[in-house]
Amino acid sequence: MQRDWDYRWRVRHRWHQRWHHQHARFKHSLGARLIAVFMLLACVSSGILWASMGSAYGLLWAVPALLLVTGLAFGMIRHMVRPLHALAMGADAFRRGEFDHRVPVIHGDEIGDLAVRFNQMAADIQAMLDGKRALLLAISHELRSPLTRARLHAELVGEGGSRDALLDELAQMRDLITALLESERLGSGHSALQLADCDLAGLAREQALPGVVLHVEPGLPVLKLDRLRVQLLLRNLVHNALRHNDAARGAVRLSLVREGSGVRLGVRDFGPGVPPESLPHLGQPFYRPDAARSRHEGGVGLGLCLCRLVAEAHGGRLALRNAEPGFEASVRFG
Repeated sequence: MQRDWDYRWRVRHRWHQRWHHQHARFKHSLGARLIAVFMLLACVSSGILWASMGSAYGLLWAVPALLLVTGLAFGMIRHMVRPLHALAMGADAFRRGEFDHRVPVIHGDEIGDLAVRFNQMAADIQAMLDGKRALLLAISHELRSPLTRARLHAELVGEGGSRDALLDELAQMRDLITALLESERLGSGHSALQLADCDLAGLAREQALPGVVLHVEPGLPVLKLDRLRVQLLLRNLVHNALRHNDAARGAVRLSLVREGSGVRLGVRDFGPGVPPESLPHLGQPFYRPDAARSRHEGGVGLGLCLCRLVAEAHGGRLALRNAEPGFEASVRFG
């Protein structure tokens, strides 16, 4: 008797284990739950239609009942696939470089597992970027000291073409290191800025170099900006325009106009512009439309990248387009 009772208890225990295992697999499988909903919808709908055929006024209640059952099934399916919207929002955030964003794990199913993997991927990418940024900052800082000593030694060389060329190369190396450091600082976005009341018109007048025509709309608002970073943006855009401008067609135009509650800054030249296929790549680090240009003529490709980072850190966007003739860069502040 005791042996039979033990046997029945073990059988019942194994049955419970299998049932819990299958139930856990069912809850984890989105496909299985969707199939169950569709089967339930089909069975209930069939039952409603079969019951309505035996009544003279069956359609009067069968149609609302079918609509109600369909609505309930739609709500259940929508609840099950709702985490897909959170995944789409997370993918958009990662595309914008916001790797601190985390996808909420709503259900413990296959989509929940995918959300966990999304979050782990974002954490790994963020750790990799932080490591790269720390390494680049350390190398850039360490390069400054030997570069300064090399420049001091170069100053002792006798005057001539070789000395001037050496000093020019050292100056380009210094500018490159400074640009790299600044790009990494701006990589943290708004937190890198030191905001204060800034007169954009005054900064624009500082860049009114020979060959530049300044147009400033009167009564522009005073904005909270990082003066040094905006000054860097203005200087890079104006110097880039002067380098490629065709003076026979016109002078470089530097304009400030009110746009909504903010100010739109624009710099336009009358040069040859850039190939249309190169426009999407402008602003990327070290990218230059004409690879054949020398570094002395075309820079290293960090000027527009810094301008883009300054604009994005202020909540704006650097817009680049061919103006036909020429090329225009614009940023909206505020």
